Amino acid sequence: MRLLHTSDWHLGRAFHRVNMLDAQAEFIGHLVGTAREREVDAVVVSGDVYDRAVPPLAAVQLFDDALHRLADLGVPTVMISGNHDSARRLGVGAGLIDRAGIHLRTDAAACGTPVVLADRHGDVAFYGLPYLEPALVKDEFGVEKPGHEAVLAAAMDRVRADLATRAPGTRSVVLAHAFVTGGAVSDSERDITVGGVDSVPAGVFDGVDYAALGHLHGSQAIGERVRYSGSPLPYSFSEADHRKTMWLVDLGPDGSLDAERIDCPVPRRLARVRGHLEDLLADPGLARHEDAWVEATLTDPVRPADPMARLTERFPHTLSLVFDPERAPQDPDVSYARRLAGRSEQEIAEDFVAHVRGAGPDPSEQAVLRDAFDAVRADETVRETAR
Repeated sequence: MRLLHTSDWHLGRAFHRVNMLDAQAEFIGHLVGTAREREVDAVVVSGDVYDRAVPPLAAVQLFDDALHRLADLGVPTVMISGNHDSARRLGVGAGLIDRAGIHLRTDAAACGTPVVLADRHGDVAFYGLPYLEPALVKDEFGVEKPGHEAVLAAAMDRVRADLATRAPGTRSVVLAHAFVTGGAVSDSERDITVGGVDSVPAGVFDGVDYAALGHLHGSQAIGERVRYSGSPLPYSFSEADHRKTMWLVDLGPDGSLDAERIDCPVPRRLARVRGHLEDLLADPGLARHEDAWVEATLTDPVRPADPMARLTERFPHTLSLVFDPERAPQDPDVSYARRLAGRSEQEIAEDFVAHVRGAGPDPSEQAVLRDAFDAVRADETVRETAR
């Protein structure tokens, strides 16, 4: 069975100030064309269809167009909700849409009930594990302490239990939206940390033939059978070196697997340049970036006059301007933002405690801070998805 694995469309999201809807529409056309030309048997979409719980109308219309084109093609599609989606909204009409061969899996309680497709070698069971927010699904899975590994492991126990009841030789595919240990991150993924932990081990997916993952925006293989498709478009300059692709996966009759990366359309290249303004404007080696979307980091000790206007004369698609003056780390003028760069909310809070009273928090106080951050993030998730 030939699968086309994609995820993290983020319909409705912009890239800095650039509206990406046309590029997203081009990708949908590419997806449908690839499914037709490569004779794909099933499309799997591993979450973050939309960029937010209540997407703009134009994004909903594009999603509707994608569903109609895939249904018209006659290629079954299985998709799950991600941490950016509203599971309830995305799942509206799932029962009716199911009849058209579009299988939306947004209910955590149904993770052990697969979509079963067949080829000439037998059945393939597709299990959809939508994004599992630990605080919201811990009761469903009966876990005492909510955490990503605990709820995902419980969901996979249901998958393996169902698979054990099926005919020998039944192959299996799991769609999941999670951060698996060993995956390379970018700046455009929303933090899903719970209890100070944001990742789960790849071993949680043991026992299935292929784990089609979403959440991380870089296409990558965690193992032969555990892969991220990545986002089809860039959503931050940290993705400048990404090759945006989908996975074309051939699942053999014995569960053997062969995977090929299919390149996605590139609306415009990304480039990151760094240095003194005058050097960036004069360096002939940077001519190749003149038609790219550019993030420029200026290292001038003193902020130059009109830097954006001068940069756009040479790099007309400059979208991001960062100031990082050449100063020693201990320089008192080093910016607050620079001092906090790369630090988590927990670390910042612990530093504040240490600054105020002269000593950092003890383990029990660290746990209180951790629980507070988890509670706020879970509350934000509940309020966003309830809108």
